[in-house]
Amino acid sequence: MRMRKRAAAWLGAAVAIGLAAAGAQAAELKVLSSNAIKTVLEELIPQFEKATEHKVALTLGTAAELKVAIEKGAAFDVAIGTAAGIDDLAKQGKVDPNAKAALARSGVGMAVKKGAPKPDISTTEAFTKTLLDAKSICFVEQGNSGIYLKTLFVRLGIAEQIKDKLKPLPASNPAAHAVANGEAEIGMTQISEILPYAGAELVGPLPAEIQLTTVFAAGVAANSKETAAAKALVEFLNAPAANVVKKAKGLEPG
Repeated sequence: MRMRKRAAAWLGAAVAIGLAAAGAQAAELKVLSSNAIKTVLEELIPQFEKATEHKVALTLGTAAELKVAIEKGAAFDVAIGTAAGIDDLAKQGKVDPNAKAALARSGVGMAVKKGAPKPDISTTEAFTKTLLDAKSICFVEQGNSGIYLKTLFVRLGIAEQIKDKLKPLPASNPAAHAVANGEAEIGMTQISEILPYAGAELVGPLPAEIQLTTVFAAGVAANSKETAAAKALVEFLNAPAANVVKKAKGLEPG
C-alpha cells in the first residue's frame, strides 16, 4: 500500500511536469517504439493521455526496422530504440541531440512453453548444451537480440551444429508467442518480451558472461511540430512511477 501511494505521488509529480512543459493545448504524438518497451508503454501511455489530454499513436516493431523506416523518411515525434540507434539518428539530424534520454536496460532471456521442463542455462557450458539438445530454437531474426544471438552461436562454436533447428521469426511473431503456440521448443528474446505471454515461461537470463544488455532510449524528432508535448512524454516515461512499472515488466530503469 505504501508503495502504491508513493507511486501515485510520483505520477502526480510527473503529470505536473508534463502539463507545465506541454501547455494546455492538446497534441497528437506519433511514437515509433521497439517491441522491448511495448508492455511499459501500454500501461503508461493511457496515463499520460489522461493526465495531459494529448493523444499518442503508437507503432511497434524491432528497433532495427524502425530505425531504417525513420532513415527513409517515416514521420514521428518520439522514437524509442536502442541508445546506439537513437544516437545515430541524432547524428543524421533525424533526432534532436538535446532531446534524447535513456529509458531502460534489458537483458536477453530464454522461454519455454508453460509447464514444460526448464533446461539448465546457469552457465555458458550448460546454456550451450541446452541449445545442442533442443529440438528447435526460435528468435526474431531482425530483432536486436536475434542479431546478437547469431553471432553468439558462432562464438560458442555451435553455429553449424544447430543451424537446422533454428527458426528465425518475423517481428510479427515474437519468440515467446511462438513458444507458447508450440512452434518451437525454446525461444530467446528480451526478457520484457517474454513475461507478457501466459503460455510461455521465463527460464532465466543468459549467463552473465554471454549476456547482451541493451539500453533503450527515447529521442524527440528534430522536425517535430509538437516538441513540448513530445519532451513531456519522454519525461513522463522517466518519472519514478514509470520506473516502478519498468521493473515490473522485466526492465531496469535507465
